[in-house]
Amino acid sequence: MLVVTCVKQVPDTTQIEVDPHTGTLIREGVPFIMNPFDAHALEESLRLKDKYGLRVAVISMGPPNTEATLRKALALGADEAMLLSDRAFGGADTLATSLVLAEAIKRLGRHEDVIMVLCGRQTIDGDTAQVGPGIATRLGYSQLTLVDLIENLSVQDRRVTVRRRLEGWHEVVEAPLPAVIAVVREINRPRYPNVPMKLIAEESTIPLWDNKVMGLKEDTVGLKGSATLVRKIFSPERAGGEILGDGVKDPQGAASLLVDRLIEKGFICA
Repeated sequence: MLVVTCVKQVPDTTQIEVDPHTGTLIREGVPFIMNPFDAHALEESLRLKDKYGLRVAVISMGPPNTEATLRKALALGADEAMLLSDRAFGGADTLATSLVLAEAIKRLGRHEDVIMVLCGRQTIDGDTAQVGPGIATRLGYSQLTLVDLIENLSVQDRRVTVRRRLEGWHEVVEAPLPAVIAVVREINRPRYPNVPMKLIAEESTIPLWDNKVMGLKEDTVGLKGSATLVRKIFSPERAGGEILGDGVKDPQGAASLLVDRLIEKGFICA
């Protein structure tokens, strides 16, 4: 039985800037990393492998240099990795991206029983949190988002129980398999690869699935298959902060000043 993990190679957003004249991201010289949320999804897949004896396949859609991220996944313990790369896939929004990933999962399912798909809650470059739910919808799988704990997995009964991290509380949900699970960072702490696994990963062959392999209509993928268009990227303007009173020596006075200022700006009513 197979667990499929979807990962994305993203620019390190801590080192990226926006060109103020063109409104585009300046990517030159910016290192690429595995999307942090996806790293936690991969770790959880590997833990399921260790506990239940499942196999882990990792897929990623991106340019040819995404192979480096897939090799890292192999070094961590994934059993196989596939790169989905084609010029026709370029410029895809979440709608077109979820289509390519879902079709790749279907291809894997022709040869092995896919019982679960794991992905990160969102990517740090897009922050939409739409690809995981999009995959679930296209495949007709159970959809479990914001998961911070997989409480139980019954392969025999084909059921999974998870805990979802919501604002101020948790929700425990049971769902039938197969399921798409989108995880949050709090679910685990990713492991580090060891030297032997790194060497094996460097020598491994990563299959390329381009559109000749996938056979998708070009008007459904990439820019042509995208329903949305990014018109502009910009850094939001932020007003300077203000210190109200001395919160250490006079917390009551500082609190009163804060309430007065909120009323003055119309954020709360007197």
